Amino acid sequence: MGQEIEIKSKLSLKRSAKTEESPVKVVEFPDERLPKPEPPPGINDGDENISPPSKAPVPVPENRFPAIGKYLKTVLSRRITGEGDSDGDGVTEFNMSGVTVVVRRKEEIEGNESFEGDCGAVRKILREKGLKFSEINLDVYPAREKELLDRTGGSTVPQVFFNEKLLGGLVALNSLRNSGLLDRTAKDLLGSKCPDDAPGPPVYGFDEPEEEQMDEMAGVVKILRLRLPIQDRLVRMRIIKNCFTGKELVDVLLHHLGCPRNEAIEVGKEIVRKHFIHQVFGGTNFEDGTELYRFLEHEQFIPKCFNFRGSTDDREPESPVVIGQRLMKIMSAILESYASEDRLHVDYLAISNSEEFRRYLNLVEGLQRVDILLLSLDEKRAFFLNLYNAMVIHAVIRKGSPDGMMDRKSFVTEFQYLVGGNSYSLNAIKNGILRNNRRAPYALVKPFSAGDSRLQMALSTVNPLIHFGLCDGTKSSPSVRFFTLQNVQAELRSATREFFKSNTVEVDLMKRTVNLPCILKWYKADFGNDKEIIKWVMNYLDADIAGLLTHLSSDGGFVSILYQNYDWSLNS
Repeated sequence: MGQEIEIKSKLSLKRSAKTEESPVKVVEFPDERLPKPEPPPGINDGDENISPPSKAPVPVPENRFPAIGKYLKTVLSRRITGEGDSDGDGVTEFNMSGVTVVVRRKEEIEGNESFEGDCGAVRKILREKGLKFSEINLDVYPAREKELLDRTGGSTVPQVFFNEKLLGGLVALNSLRNSGLLDRTAKDLLGSKCPDDAPGPPVYGFDEPEEEQMDEMAGVVKILRLRLPIQDRLVRMRIIKNCFTGKELVDVLLHHLGCPRNEAIEVGKEIVRKHFIHQVFGGTNFEDGTELYRFLEHEQFIPKCFNFRGSTDDREPESPVVIGQRLMKIMSAILESYASEDRLHVDYLAISNSEEFRRYLNLVEGLQRVDILLLSLDEKRAFFLNLYNAMVIHAVIRKGSPDGMMDRKSFVTEFQYLVGGNSYSLNAIKNGILRNNRRAPYALVKPFSAGDSRLQMALSTVNPLIHFGLCDGTKSSPSVRFFTLQNVQAELRSATREFFKSNTVEVDLMKRTVNLPCILKWYKADFGNDKEIIKWVMNYLDADIAGLLTHLSSDGGFVSILYQNYDWSLNS
């Protein structure tokens, strides 16, 4: 099943003070769940549990494989399985032969933190064998985790079923493949009709029963929608559509709730705070007077908001952290099933017809009145990075791939989401929020004007790494990915290194030129002048290219920066 849990362990070998001049060695030991490689003939002759090789053993010198190797393997196995002594903080340390050995276990990573893992390996094996399969991803279908527990006795994933028969995880599948029995097993088990007691495939259009809590103000708002005199009014030689005054709202509350006027005013303030209504001319407070208000569903930007489907979501909004994590998980699950392994190619048609995308559309309706101000700086950065990448996929599905400059402008400005009572386009998210309200390339104005309520959402600092975490749906843009709210900075650095690895920086020492991706030219304001750009880029290049660039820029001579052409075609 679709959740991926990645567990890594590391052994650090540090020389004692007596041999301090020797370099530090680090031994990476593979995950215990992965199939173990067979040892060369003759290594395990003394082990009673291992059959002798069929061929004559190859003589191996005794000092070729030091005893410490076997001992470390045993200690690591015990530490991971919970056996052996430990100091309680996940670190085991012991000394032998003048060597200090530290066994340190990394924290478990929950959910779909990485596309590399057992689930991805299982998919790859099944696809290589041409076996059609249905995947039940627990991030998309959380209610089926109980079924997993009942059928397997645990929650470890992935678990592979051939009809009703539990095959096991990656190790079992890989063992069958390596032994040549996978094809025969599949033929034997799948040759007959699938029984009724086999795990059922996901069904399109059905949601698990979920306890929904209506907002405490939903009942009052329902009365106001029915009783308020909502109409068009002429103000300052302008026609203001679908509005009412603060006094009219207070009068309705007095009549239907029978409360004192000061309490009715407090109710009005709470309704504004929860984004059920807004002040027409941009204020954030509620006043008992002639100021004009309108309901959220009557705002002029609503027809452009593609996560608004007919009516305002009156449910109690989820925490922005919770809904941000759910968005990350479901979109990661979509990429696992409908994108290439390197995430550079996306099957938009398959996504549009998938149950995962249908559930995503239901999820983003819950963004309409969510309180984004509750997020920390890094949480907000990850939230809007993920929202941007998800919106691009949705925009391509609904509007198609943009052709030409005018289509691209419409693509980034006209496709919007309703988030926390405000509308956000792709341009508003990238340049208004993530870039602290800076102008887009070749734009004359900033995304948010003075007094715009969205300015309070803008990040206080600009992190240039965001440009390598945003995918605009083109072949030259970074690969599409989604970030965790807790580790966004480290994941952005990884994304940047990956981008420069696939988009090679070319250095010509003779001509004293360096050829960089066009993103660095368009958003030069975020990276600095030419020297600062070169210095910044060197942090994310392979050592060989970074060395050439260091050599070129260290003599103080002029370095000419050229920029690569940008491929605007769709990354499908």
